[in-house]
Amino acid sequence: MSTTQPLVLAAELAAAWSDIQAFHQDLPDLASPEALIGESSSACGTRLGFERLLHEAAHGLAAARDIRDTSRAGRYHNRRFLLLASELGLAHPVEPHASSGFSQVTMLKETRERYAETIERLDRALGAHQEAVAGDGATRAFRGPAARHGSSGGGVRVKAVCGCGRNVRVVPSVLAQASIVCGACQQPFKIA
Repeated sequence: MSTTQPLVLAAELAAAWSDIQAFHQDLPDLASPEALIGESSSACGTRLGFERLLHEAAHGLAAARDIRDTSRAGRYHNRRFLLLASELGLAHPVEPHASSGFSQVTMLKETRERYAETIERLDRALGAHQEAVAGDGATRAFRGPAARHGSSGGGVRVKAVCGCGRNVRVVPSVLAQASIVCGACQQPFKIA
């Protein structure tokens, strides 16, 4: 696998996140887009794409506004999540799923049109990344922030820092799988 592919995809994820922030000023920065690559979760879906990024943005807004939008270790998405998802242009099922609540949101046509260029850019980067990882026999899927989901195999997240002092919280086993590189200083995050 090309070592530039994760960095290119991380840059496109960060750019797409910034495009969402342009319409939602209180959405916090995406601390580590690199951490989104190579993880999976049945609670929020497994396919990495712009729709999944909007789903995670709903969680970001919840964190910024101090709203508890999930329960059951992050698997059950409640009606507060549903309101935030709607604000971001996501439609939802009428009735909640028994175990995941309102997690299965889909992008509205108007949202798809608003972000058409962003979606196209991200899809190209995802396609290139998937081609690159297909050569190493690995299958990878999006997970999102590990702390919200019990499906990570448990594990306590610890603080990891980079050369410029930025920090992320990560399960040590995730960091052991591959380096997470800071988008600002290009140095790997290491457990403090």
